[in-house]
Amino acid sequence: MTAAKAERITFGSEGVELVGGLRFPDTGDPRPAVVLTGPFTGVKEQVVGTYAELLAQAGLVTLAFDHRGFGESGGRRQHEDGQGKLADLRAAVGVLAGRPEVRPAQIGVVGVCLGGGYAMRAAATDSRVKAVVGIAGAYNSPARFAQAMGIDAYRSALGGFLDRYDEYMPAVAPDDGEAAMAGDEPYAYYGTARSASPYWRNEVTRGSLHSLMTFDALGAASLLAATPLLIVHGRTDAYCSPELARELYERKPGDKEILWLDADQHIDLYDREPHVSQAAQATADFLHRHLGA
Repeated sequence: MTAAKAERITFGSEGVELVGGLRFPDTGDPRPAVVLTGPFTGVKEQVVGTYAELLAQAGLVTLAFDHRGFGESGGRRQHEDGQGKLADLRAAVGVLAGRPEVRPAQIGVVGVCLGGGYAMRAAATDSRVKAVVGIAGAYNSPARFAQAMGIDAYRSALGGFLDRYDEYMPAVAPDDGEAAMAGDEPYAYYGTARSASPYWRNEVTRGSLHSLMTFDALGAASLLAATPLLIVHGRTDAYCSPELARELYERKPGDKEILWLDADQHIDLYDREPHVSQAAQATADFLHRHLGA
């Protein structure tokens, strides 16, 4: 591992100012680089910051940033904007490509949790992205949601989110209270000191759930034929389906790898050892192989 330097940066995405942190190895020569995108409601001091630091120590330039609406970035507050987040990732790739510390032809995207799905879509639609990694990824599929719920229940749920689109609700809540991320496990991370950040807020629009349930990450698989893919996923995961991780891997043509970790919970891959170090090391090794050393 090498020491990493850090630099706070701001950059624009469709007229929205975004705030991020660049980390780069103290090597003096241009390096391969990755942009990171993370969990639903997450900010740069949390999961993506952890992985950005580990990957920078492993010799990669990294950019972890707050997507529009979250953390220190501008935009509509606490609202999940799927197309906007993809625009943010395009802007972030452009920032990396323009940095003297980066080899512009050697840029990848790493996504954790919900960011795993965005990473797949970003890589599928941006030819500048030369490799993609999903860690405990949410590979959402509206067709699968509708199949599991029944089409009438699925459409009814979407209608409910549209009816109250601009209202806010808690992101997490204790004791099975109403929340966008319901249950004890999300609260164990976001509701405690484990996720401490001065910029994270425990609220999100109800319209954000409409965005989540209509975002198709799984459908990007066939568009990744020319892009090397690594999937890292816990064998047990109640929040981001291992079955969808397996299906994305199987649908994806071409160069691909999958690593199953013996984690007990989804959030083990946020901040628990040895899972985080295992995921970060596998990611660094994969990226060095496919982006260059």
